[in-house]
Amino acid sequence: MHSILLFALSILLCFCTTNLPANQTEEPLQEIKTGAEQTDLYLPLLKDKRVAVLANQTSIIGKTHLVDSLQKLGINIVKVFGPEHGFRGDASAGATVSDAIDKQTGIPIISLYGKKNKPTAADLADVDILIYDLQDVGVRFYTNINALARLMEACQANGKPLLILDRPNPNGYLIDGPVLDMKYKSGIGMFPIPMAHGLTVGEFAMMANGEGWLANKVKADIQVIPVANYSHDMPYVLPVAPSPNLNTPQSVLLYPSLCMFEGVYINHGRGTYFPFTVLGSPAYKGIYDFSFTPAGIKGMAETPIFMDEVCYGIDLREYDTELLRKSGQINFDWIRELYKASPEKEKFFESKFSNQMNSIEIQIGRGDFRQQIIDDVPMETIRAGWEPELSAYKEMRLKYLLYP
Repeated sequence: MHSILLFALSILLCFCTTNLPANQTEEPLQEIKTGAEQTDLYLPLLKDKRVAVLANQTSIIGKTHLVDSLQKLGINIVKVFGPEHGFRGDASAGATVSDAIDKQTGIPIISLYGKKNKPTAADLADVDILIYDLQDVGVRFYTNINALARLMEACQANGKPLLILDRPNPNGYLIDGPVLDMKYKSGIGMFPIPMAHGLTVGEFAMMANGEGWLANKVKADIQVIPVANYSHDMPYVLPVAPSPNLNTPQSVLLYPSLCMFEGVYINHGRGTYFPFTVLGSPAYKGIYDFSFTPAGIKGMAETPIFMDEVCYGIDLREYDTELLRKSGQINFDWIRELYKASPEKEKFFESKFSNQMNSIEIQIGRGDFRQQIIDDVPMETIRAGWEPELSAYKEMRLKYLLYP
């Protein structure tokens, strides 16, 4: 159980439905095809080239890793770049990842989550073209889009083209939360986008290029292989866990609403086998009946907050995530509820107590959210304060959409 857990279920087939007249039959339903699966569209671009790939355990074609598949198809993979969690996805969140040799292929792996965060000129000297293929989950604080932007910068600086194999966004329906105030720019928030951005990685890359967000406003030479038969509103169950602590479909859908708890004095399931689906702390004993006990788990959370202490709080493992889809909004009710119920309010938002690497300001991307929760400001008023930036982002986003 210490390795990346595969999701229960294979890729959910997602369909567009329409109301048809009685004398008409529906067209055959079409299965989503990721960019990686459409090899006929990009193999000609790789032929006789020295190829480098930024990939992890989610980079698959069917059940086979992209790198293994491309090698079998005769593509010359000269090196692999590894992001946070590593090439095979077995490093803990935030843990330094070292360079290595991939045991399965013998290909050198260069870590971009350790001593450096982008390829150097020397790394790219023997490379003709790069591929980016990482599954994202559609939120600002998930670091894959940061890795993509840095790779784009390195490609532009060294005159290398970048091929982006697009994948569906499992939270693609969701565009919500404040646009990042760049005063709170960090490793988990580098761009002026809302908490849930409603983009695939291919669309994000086009936006980063088009809006001049790369260093020195450069524009990378990119080509996106789009997902076939996909729209942003489609439910999509990931075939592989995107990271050790997003190991169920439930956790992926709750992540936009629960990741903010990284910045408060609450355990959100780290140190359990059901992270990002529960919330609690020892302080809620006698207030909530539900309990769990975080423990050190190698490859997931080795020193979680409240380790080996019984935490009491909220169990969201059976929460109906269709409610999130219907609302089209991040759920801020849980952080409001837990603050109100906390007997330790003076500690709730203090990172020196929570032992988390990020404050609530870094998570939310604004400086006023903490005081608004303390003052019990109505959510409608809080949301009104995110305008006009959020609406302007939604309008700007339309320029870069590859999918309905």
